Parts: sequence; C-alpha cells; structure tokens
Amino acid sequence: MEPFPGGKVTYLSPLPLPTPIPPYGPHIGELNDCYMDFGLGSPQVFSWQVILGGPLSVAFSAAFLLPLIGGSMFFLFGNGWDDVSHAIQGLFDVGKGVSVFVGCLMLVIGLAVWHHNHKKRASIIPTRFNRQRREVCFMPEGATEPVFVPWESLSAWIIEAQGATQYGIHRQYGMGIGFYEGETLTSLEFQCAGLPLAISHWEAIRGYMEYEIHDLKSIQDLQDLQGPGDPPHEGLHTFRNARARMHQQIRDGSRTRLSGFFWYLYHVMTLWTIPNRLVEWEVRRLERIGKQALPEVMRQWSEPLPEDQWAKPSEELLRLSEQVRQLQKRQPHRPITEIFAEVQRTASTGKRRA
Repeated sequence: MEPFPGGKVTYLSPLPLPTPIPPYGPHIGELNDCYMDFGLGSPQVFSWQVILGGPLSVAFSAAFLLPLIGGSMFFLFGNGWDDVSHAIQGLFDVGKGVSVFVGCLMLVIGLAVWHHNHKKRASIIPTRFNRQRREVCFMPEGATEPVFVPWESLSAWIIEAQGATQYGIHRQYGMGIGFYEGETLTSLEFQCAGLPLAISHWEAIRGYMEYEIHDLKSIQDLQDLQGPGDPPHEGLHTFRNARARMHQQIRDGSRTRLSGFFWYLYHVMTLWTIPNRLVEWEVRRLERIGKQALPEVMRQWSEPLPEDQWAKPSEELLRLSEQVRQLQKRQPHRPITEIFAEVQRTASTGKRRA
C-alpha cells in the first residue's frame, strides 16, 4: 500500500492472490480456452438505444407531448375547448420545427461520438492474457513490437482518491495493470464506480488466468439473457430472450401487465431491434479488423499449445493463495487488502529467515 496526497494505491499483484469479490469483466472482449483480450470490451445495445432512441424521444416529446401538456393547462384554468385546441395547435406549429432540428442535432452528435469510439476500438490492440503460456502481451503506445510479460510478475493496483469540492467530498476509484521495463512503466488504467467493483475487474482477469473462469457469460451476462449456444455478445438473441422472460414473468404473476406495456414502449421508442442488429454488425466488423491489425508475432504467440506444454503456477503462488483462502474462511469480514498484507509480511519474514 502506498499513500499519496488525497488517496492511496493498494497493490493486488505481483503474485495474483485470490479475492472473495465476485468477478465482473465489462472491459473483456474475446475469451477462449487459450487467451483473453482486455481493453474496451464488446459493443453494447444500450449505447445504440441512446444514440437512436434519445433523439426520437426528445423530438416526439417536443412535437406532441408538450402541446398536450400546454393544452391541458388551459383546460385546468377553465378555458373552453376552442381555446384549448387553439393552444395545442399553436404549440404544435411552434414545436415541430424545433423538435426536428434538435432531434437531428442529437442524432448527429451521437453518431459522431460512436464513430470516434468505433475508430478507437478498431485501432487499439488489446492487452492479451495467455493462460496456457501464463504470459501477458502488451502493445505499448507508439511501439512497433509487442512486449510479453510473465503473468506472475504483472503488477495490479487499486487507486482510491478523494478531494473536497463545493458539493462535498468527491471520491474516485480506479484499477490498473502494468509492468516496469527499466524505469518506464507501461500501464492500463480505468475508472471504477467503487472499490469492490475495481477489485471485481481484477478478479475476472485473475480467475481466467487461474482456470476458474471459462466463458464471458459468467462475468458479463449479469441479467442472464444469453441462452445455451448463444453468442457471447449482445444482439438479437438477448432481445428475444428478454421478451420471452418478460412474458413468462407476466404469466407467473411476478410482473404486471403495466410493466410489460412500458417494456414495449421503451423498445418501440428505441427502434425495436435495430440497436441489436447494429451491435451484431459492429461486432462482426471489429472482429474482422482486429484480426488484421494484430502483429504476426502476437498471432503466433496466441496459438494454442499442447496440454503437456502448458505453463504451471509457481509453488509460492499456490502456497500463498492457500494461506489467503484460509484467512478468508476464518475472518470473512476482514478487508482483503489487510489479508494480502498479512500474507505478504509472513512470506517476507520466512524469506529473511531462510
């Protein structure tokens, strides 16, 4: 643990020890029996729903809902139907042009943001974890060749920072992974909503490398919308599964027909299955571009190995991991960072005595 003004950095690795936090990996892309890509993750249906449904909802509200609300106000103040209808017509005439302009502007901005992020996804070579070799492949920015780092020497850390603003104390959390090459630190960091969530991101990586996680569904599909045989990303299948579940819940009585109506209304306002189809198209395009962008040495390194050539965890990692698990069982409410610190102190004392 390293304090700094306004916060601290807590190291979870080298030596990737287990934590009790459930794994969650939204930043994980491709995952198979040999390697896992860590970076921007897969495209999400919700982003397309915001890009397409947001402008439509705003335009519809400005053109139709606001005139109706304005007309109802005239009615409440005791005006006759002629005044109410005149007010509705006037507000509609004024608002229809504005609604179209605002909707189109929002759509252009949303598509511009998507295009920027899509180009970023297509150009970035993700950090790749190979569990058969027990190595990590980094492609540092500006480098022409990838760098391969032993898994157990990889550094992982959690950042906790806080500062005072006019609105009170503002806390920030982040998770990072990286390695030192001489005096140069190559790292990948991103913000998290909280400390447990930051640890859960690391636990998804560690669990995969230690053969505890074998698919994306267990670490990404929190709503359980992917059935057996479905692709690991979102798409038409998740829409159909969500609709089938919603109807089953209505039949079971665990969900009301009113909530079902709003489910349909939401998806109609977000253009039904168009966002799901766009996600499937985007996933296919990124897979095609990503495979072409990988350096040849990285492609060869990513080839599966015969099982008898798989790298094994070190005896020290196995021993310390077992100590961590035993301490977790005896003290389940103790912070995992304190358990790590105690295990590391014990290991350091044993090395000095030896």
